[in-house]
Amino acid sequence: MRRKQKPPLPKRHGLDPARLRLPEEGDWTTIRDHLVERLPRVAPGRIDELLHEGGIVDLDGPIAPDAPYVPGGAVWFHRDLPTETEVPFPIGIVYRDDDILVADKPHFLSTIPRGQHILQTALVKLRRELDLPDLIPAHRLDRVTAGLVLFVVNPERRGAYQTMFHKRLVHKEYQAIARVDPALELPRTVISRIVKERQVLKAFETDGEPNAETHVELLEQRDGLGRYLLRPRTGRTHQLRLHMNSLGIPILGDDFYPDLTDKPVDDYTRPLQLLASTLEFTDPITREPRRFDTTRTLQAWDDFDGWTRGNQRP
Repeated sequence: MRRKQKPPLPKRHGLDPARLRLPEEGDWTTIRDHLVERLPRVAPGRIDELLHEGGIVDLDGPIAPDAPYVPGGAVWFHRDLPTETEVPFPIGIVYRDDDILVADKPHFLSTIPRGQHILQTALVKLRRELDLPDLIPAHRLDRVTAGLVLFVVNPERRGAYQTMFHKRLVHKEYQAIARVDPALELPRTVISRIVKERQVLKAFETDGEPNAETHVELLEQRDGLGRYLLRPRTGRTHQLRLHMNSLGIPILGDDFYPDLTDKPVDDYTRPLQLLASTLEFTDPITREPRRFDTTRTLQAWDDFDGWTRGNQRP
């Protein structure tokens, strides 16, 4: 396997620098000319600043503002960070050894940097707080879903743990709070085809070969609400939310299903009542059985009045 080239810039805020390969074909006179065309969202003046500051480098060091274009080369730089609102909820640590770390993620915190969420992500926070620069997730949870995420501490073990998820060798359990429909026969397995299109926020179910399967069970109920156990056999985007919605019992706090609700990114009231509660697998390195359980609970079940008032306790 070809080793990934080590960046000539150190991590910043727990993040690797961006790498841009320079195309073999092109008529740019300087590297600056190419960057101005390649990075339309970055003002030319900002590119000039980075070049004068030595913030854009190749393997030989900082690139001069008038450096000639070199086909097939590569440059590295740190992207400017977006303005982010702090997610004020701590990440729990369920387990840690030399190879893995199991985090208990709060609602509203993305697993990895993406879009407008960079520093306020579980990966970056854990890298910085625990001084684990090589930490990487073996899988992901949606930003609005709380619960267990397995991270790999030892870079040499990444493939083994990530492959375990790709091959569906991990038993996952989720808990969800939704209303109870007395006419709905449970437990049952929901099987459907889910499609998620690029640049479209919501996924949807459609005809065709099934690619998503979820076992749904009602654990207990009170005052018209139920606490449900969800066991997904697949991992399609928004699968659990879509399947609960298709049963006519959408998860409390869902701003996507059935209807898309415009909610400010810093509104931490009424979190989605979905929790990744259990991860269970045979460790690919030690061959020992592993089971991890969340320390979190769902607020709508513990304190429904407080949840409806919008108290912030993800």
